[in-house]
Amino acid sequence: MTRCEFFTEEDRITGFCISGHSGYAEAGADIVCAAVSTAVIMAEATINDVCGAKAKVRVKDDGAHITLTLPASCDEEESVQAVLAGMMLTLIQLRDDHPDNIEVL
Repeated sequence: MTRCEFFTEEDRITGFCISGHSGYAEAGADIVCAAVSTAVIMAEATINDVCGAKAKVRVKDDGAHITLTLPASCDEEESVQAVLAGMMLTLIQLRDDHPDNIEVL
């Protein structure tokens, strides 16, 4: 199962940690893992490359683990929060469609 955990401080999303494989299908044919990966890649690229937020990203290939942590403040805070909220909603919808393969916390 893929576990998606979002971190917050008050009303601010401060980052996320995504880990595990969904187990929906074999590697290379797993549409749930592909959807999660796409959401993560889009969010990280938008936050760091488009908004310039300089979020810290850590990737561990063992166990398919990625963590993104925002700095204490961002110049493009409103945009970064919108991206993270959109990512969260996307993963919640994916969880609703595939409850045995993904959890969102």
